[in-house]
Amino acid sequence: MLHHVEINASDLLVTREFYDALLPDLGYELYQEWPLGFSYKYGATYLVFVQTEAAFIHSGYHRKATGLNHLAFHAESRRQVDELTDKMRRRNARMLYKDRHPYAGGPQYYALFVEGPDRLKIEIVAPE
Repeated sequence: MLHHVEINASDLLVTREFYDALLPDLGYELYQEWPLGFSYKYGATYLVFVQTEAAFIHSGYHRKATGLNHLAFHAESRRQVDELTDKMRRRNARMLYKDRHPYAGGPQYYALFVEGPDRLKIEIVAPE
């Protein structure tokens, strides 16, 4: 079982707004918060978001470089994928693979692909 994942954020407030809108719908609960970070927990696993230190803020992030590529979450249903798609569109989140949505992962793979803050790809996958 994965214990936690920690993600540095270039703008903690923007990151907080995005994940506050997404993670509770997926069953995560706010777990911790402090001036330079916050975390959400689901079961025994949690996600930590912290403000990038000023010395490293200009290094940037790209999911195609070495390191973390994306985070994928289980959805309860295709309906939940659709609801989160609508929610992310209303928030003007950058939708990925729009021309193939919701089957960008293949004909049996129903999912939302969206970019979060700092261009981290987020995937929400419906059960088969």
